[in-house]
Amino acid sequence: MPLKKETREKIKEMKERYPSAESCILPSLHLVQRENGYLTDQQIEEVSLELDLPPEYVFSSATFYTMFNLKPVGKYHLQVCKNISCSLLGASSILDYLTGKLGISVGETTPDGNFTLSAVECLGACGGAPVMMVNDKYHENLTEKKLCDILNECK
Repeated sequence: MPLKKETREKIKEMKERYPSAESCILPSLHLVQRENGYLTDQQIEEVSLELDLPPEYVFSSATFYTMFNLKPVGKYHLQVCKNISCSLLGASSILDYLTGKLGISVGETTPDGNFTLSAVECLGACGGAPVMMVNDKYHENLTEKKLCDILNECK
C-alpha cells in the first residue's frame, strides 16, 4: 500500500518544521500508522525517500519502538507491560488471564479481528503497575475484575 499524495505532502510540511530530517522520522511514522493502522516495508521506504534519509534509519526507528505496528492489529490492541515493576506486580498473570479469556497467544489476533495481544517492554507508567494500553488509553493497577470490565467495554 503506497503512501497517499496527501500523506507525502504532510511529511514534506513536517520536515520543514523540524531541525533535521532525522527528527522527523517518528512524527512521519506516526502519521502513516494513524492513516493505515500499521506500517508496511514499502511505506517505511517511501518515508525514507520523502525525508531523504537512508532506509535503514527509518526501518531502525520503526522496528525499535513498540508503538509502531509492522503488521495489521485488531480493532483493540492490548499491550501489556512486562518490565520490572509490572512483572513484580503480576504482569505474567495478566497475560495468562488475557490469553485464556481471548483464546490467543501473545502476538496473535482473535479470529474476529477484534483483539491483538502484545507484551511490551515498558509503557512508562510504573507507578500504576501492572499496566496495559488499549489502543491509546492506559489502564493501571490491573486486576482480573478490571480486565473483565475492560474487555466487556471493548465488545
